[in-house]
This record gives sequence, structure tokens and C-alpha cells, in this order.
Amino acid sequence: MIDRIRIALAQMNPHEGQLRANAAKIRALRAEAAAGGADLLVTPEFSIAGYPPEDLVLKPAFRAMCEAEIQALAEETADGGPGLVVGGPWYEGGKLFNAAFLLDGGKIVARRAKHELPNYGVFDDKRVFDPGPAPGPVNFRGLRLGLMICEDWWFPAVSETLSESGAELLLSINGSPFEVDKAQSRVDLAVARVVETGLPFVFLNQNCGQDELVFDGASFVLNSDRSLAVRMPSFTEALGFTDWTRNGDVWRCEPQPIPPAEARAQQIYSAMVLGLRDYVNKNGFPGVVLGLSGGIDSAISAAVAADALGPDRVRCVMMPSPYTSQESLEDAAECARLLGIQYDTIPIGPAMDAFHTMLAPSFANRAPDITEENIQSRIRGVTLMALSNKFGNMLLTTGNKSEMSTGYATIYGDMCGGYSVLKDVYKTDVFAVCRWRNDNFPAGGLGPKGAVMPERVITKPPSAELKPDQKDQDTLPPYEVLDAILNGLVEEERSVDELVAQGFERALILRVWRMLDRAEYKRRQAPPGVKIGRRAFGRDRRYPITNGFTGLVT
Repeated sequence: MIDRIRIALAQMNPHEGQLRANAAKIRALRAEAAAGGADLLVTPEFSIAGYPPEDLVLKPAFRAMCEAEIQALAEETADGGPGLVVGGPWYEGGKLFNAAFLLDGGKIVARRAKHELPNYGVFDDKRVFDPGPAPGPVNFRGLRLGLMICEDWWFPAVSETLSESGAELLLSINGSPFEVDKAQSRVDLAVARVVETGLPFVFLNQNCGQDELVFDGASFVLNSDRSLAVRMPSFTEALGFTDWTRNGDVWRCEPQPIPPAEARAQQIYSAMVLGLRDYVNKNGFPGVVLGLSGGIDSAISAAVAADALGPDRVRCVMMPSPYTSQESLEDAAECARLLGIQYDTIPIGPAMDAFHTMLAPSFANRAPDITEENIQSRIRGVTLMALSNKFGNMLLTTGNKSEMSTGYATIYGDMCGGYSVLKDVYKTDVFAVCRWRNDNFPAGGLGPKGAVMPERVITKPPSAELKPDQKDQDTLPPYEVLDAILNGLVEEERSVDELVAQGFERALILRVWRMLDRAEYKRRQAPPGVKIGRRAFGRDRRYPITNGFTGLVT
């Protein structure tokens, strides 16, 4: 029996597959925890390898290296310093588990396997892991810890089993992806576990970008009276110290100042910055290149890139055509000036003329149409890809979710790129995020303080400028209407009748439905992008390209 303990929570940023680097980071965190007087250092789910490991974990060599690194960490705890909770694979008896390892006194003291395996949305845990048995508590220096792994605490069974078998503290290590407004949902759900068990609860999450997923940290501690004792920062790697005291049979964490909750636009912006920063840096790109059109999407994409990587690693290119307005030329140049990024101008008129001459015999007696518009977009795509190939910078594409939903994008044109920060951001949210960034500076941002785009970029009617006097709303409904319908069709899977009951016109719903359906083949070929909402295109939402189903349309 002990009456006091200091637990350090490592909201760390692992590098997927960089096992030695991750182990070195854990060692450094343990040294910092020791210097801070911690008895136990806790790291997130699969911290030795990064989560989700996907099919990497099916490789025997990968598992063996993970086990070797965990064993080495265990042996180092013989120094009498803090114990360790590390996440990684556990292969035994022909079964593969997602496990939490308790390391202390020079050895692996205990293992606990993830019992609830998520297999929805972005998760495929049942594809690679076996479910572990319902766990009992582990003993750490006189404290009976109820170790859980992420999904285990989303349902009551595991926490109730731990409580009934003598756990004194529920501690969950997580790889919980960001979704807007999810941080409060986690706290609300944790309150339910505390009420059911009467035990305090610790939620520890990793903080990183991993392909299209962002893990936002936002770790927290609830005391057994349901009060929020600790909340760690969102979108920031951090080591937090929590001090616990036993009063009778009840452990209590000493409360700390609680930072204010982030506004929706701030959450979205911070997720885009973290997602892009880790994608570019972990894949070894020197920087990014993107087309800067003078429009709102490319302006906010450039701002995110500057804040994620620093202005010196961002190259923007204006590629004017005969249809590019003077306003767009001025606005693009002003965006680049405000951000302090490299700005080049490469007119595409000569390439347009060359294509016109080349195709004139084949297009004889055919009026200009969307074909010529797409050629312009593809010329720009080829130009940017050439710069990417020549200088090594990753091409950042700038399309938003409203466009990707409706197919209002040119495949092999403005869809060219290695990554998209706006892929899961509807146009109405783009406007809100732009206003937020002009008025605020993000924590950890590497770009300039102050406004990053002229007000006119936000207020002028959006246009692709591929023909004279073109506006987005020539082809699309007003974005506030379009996005509301798309939210119903994509995020909520509403039927046409349900949306009609909400007040939308049936003909308009059907029109949007058809655009959404027909654009699936484009989305399959789009670059990855930061997951922001509940159902991002890709792993969250998997629809067939060849699809004749109309059963929901009445």
C-alpha cells in the first residue's frame, strides 16, 4: 500500500515505424520524468511503433524489433528510476495483440491486451489484431492500476471488470484520432466510466500526424467525483506531471489550471498545421510548392504551410491565364507578401496556345466547353509537378471538401499533389478558418503574426477563372446551402426524404446527390488529406465507383 504517487503523462509524437527513434524518445522522456520526481511514466498506445501500425504489424521482423526495443527499455528500469507503460505488439500462441506493457525493476512486470477492437471508420484493428481477454488490474509499487487501451474505455465492460477485480485507478493509453469537437465528447464519455466505477480516470493520447489522421493529444484526468483535474494542451507534444494522494480507498489527483477549450475554427486550423507538418517532415520533403491563385482556398493552404513549416520552406506560383483577373493577381501577390514566402509567376498562355494549335484539327466544328477549362487546369498541374520534380518540394493541392464532394475539381489538374490540408474542410468552414487565422496566431506557428490574406480574398465571390466572368455559383448552389445538404448526405447518411423534411428542395438534393455519386472515381485518385470531421473521404467513407443503387431516392 502506498499513499502518494507522481505519474508523468507523455503526450508524445512517435514516428511510424522508426522503432529506435521512438525508443530513444521514450528514454529521453523517462529521464525528464525522473528529473521531475515521477514514479511512473506513461506513453500512448503503440508508442514503440506509432499507431495505427496497419500491415506493418503483420511482418515478423517488425514485431521482433518492437519486442527487442521494449525488452531493452524494461532492462533499463533496473536503475530504480520511474517505471514505464509502453504500447506495442504482443505475439504469443499464434495470436497477435495490441498491448500495454508495464516495465519496472529491470523487467516486464505485466502485459495487458486490448480487448475491444474497433473496426469502423478509419479503424481496421480486427484485421490485424486478436482481442485480448477482459483484463484485471496490474500492481505497480502498491497501486492497482486498471490499464486499458483506447477502445476498451468506450464501452463499460472493461472498466467494470477492472473495478470489480480491485483496480484503484483507470488508466487508458490511446491513439484516438482528431475530429472537430471530439475532445469534449471524450470527457463526457469518461464521466460515464467514472460514474459506473467510482474510480478516477486518466486518458492519455498521442499527438502527431500520421498520413490522413491527426492525433490531437488533449489528454486529461478526471477525479472520482467527476471533476476535471488535468487537461493537457491540444496539438502539442507535452510531458505532464500528475500528483496523486490516497484518502482511505480513494485516489485523488491534485487539480491543475484548465486551459480554455479551443473554438471550432481554431481546432480545424491546428489540425491542418500538425497534419501537414508531420507528413512533410516525416517523409523527408524539403518543403512544399503550391499554386497561389488569389482565391481563398490557396490562400489558407499557403498560410497553413507557412505556419507548419516556416515561410522559407513554402514556394507559391501564380499561373495566370487570359481569364485571370487583376484582382486575383494583386491578391495572390499580397498573400505571398504577408506570409513572407517565395512567389513566382509563370503564365500559362503559351501552353494554352500550343494545345489549341495541336488540338484544332481534332476539335474542328466543336464549340469551346469544359474541355478547354480542364486543359488550363491540367497545364497548371503539369507546371507545378515539374517544379516539384525539379526541386524536390511536395506539391500541396488546395481543393476543399465541397469541391471534392461534387466533383468540382479537375483530375490530373488542380487535384495533382501529394497532400491536401483542405480535403475534409467544407467551403463554409474555409471562410471561418480564414477569418480566425487573420485575427489570431496559432500556438507553435512558424509563420508571421497578423493577417495572412487581404480581406478581399475572403469576401469576393469564389471563381475558378477558367472562362470569362466565371463564378462557382454558376455551377454549384450557394455554399451555405450546398454544405448543409452535403453534411446530411455524407456525414449523417440522410435520405432525400429526410432532407426534404428539413426544408431543402427535392430537385436540389437530387442534383447534389448525383454530383456526389458521380465524383467517387475522382476521390479514389485524390491525394491524402487531414481528417477533420466524422466521415472523411477515404477510409471513413468507402463507396463503390460503379454504383447503380438508387433505393434511397424517392
